Amino acid sequence: MRIVAAKDLLKANDQLAAENRHFLAARQIFCVNLVGSPGCGKTTLLEGLFRHLDGRLSPGVIEGDIAGQIDAERMERLGVPVVQINTEGMCHLDANMIAAAWDGFTDADLDLLIIENVGNLVCTAGYDLGEHLRVVVLSVAEGDDKLIKYPAIFQRSNALVITKCDLLAHTNFAVPRARGDMRRLAPEAQVFEVASLHDQGMASLADWLVRQRQSFLSATGDN
Repeated sequence: MRIVAAKDLLKANDQLAAENRHFLAARQIFCVNLVGSPGCGKTTLLEGLFRHLDGRLSPGVIEGDIAGQIDAERMERLGVPVVQINTEGMCHLDANMIAAAWDGFTDADLDLLIIENVGNLVCTAGYDLGEHLRVVVLSVAEGDDKLIKYPAIFQRSNALVITKCDLLAHTNFAVPRARGDMRRLAPEAQVFEVASLHDQGMASLADWLVRQRQSFLSATGDN
């Protein structure tokens, strides 16, 4: 009997993720892994973000879902190149899926690739996809205790985006608590408060993302 340890599978994933990162960097494509629970507002966030990035960055999206293509169709309506990955039960994307999806962008001229990961705060934490930046999304409707309950995903993220802030008055979500917990878990991470449907906070998030890509280009010597 051959026993394969989970750490060996993760090691293989990490090796492929490194190859993905190199592949994208060689093409000057900045990659963001967007993670968060189902219904936290990831797709709506992207719709608002792309309006502010128009003319500054040329994005493409990989949509990860267990089934269906609803979010991918929303991206298509914006004119954004998109590839849908249906995991058929798997609760996360992995580096191999991202490598396989790249063929769908062969005719696209991208400088930003956003991976909208499967809605999950647990499984997605352990899988490097080859991204250059990880952003975790948390809606005020989910509660401010999620950083304590699911610390790994927040510890491994470069930014926290608190969404649906227009609903704050109807919840007991404490923004100072979420900010404080994020500062403890990931001291260097940025925190943004947005209401995507009302275009609140979106300009600041878009500006930050543009600066992150500029820093990425400077680091790779392609400025």
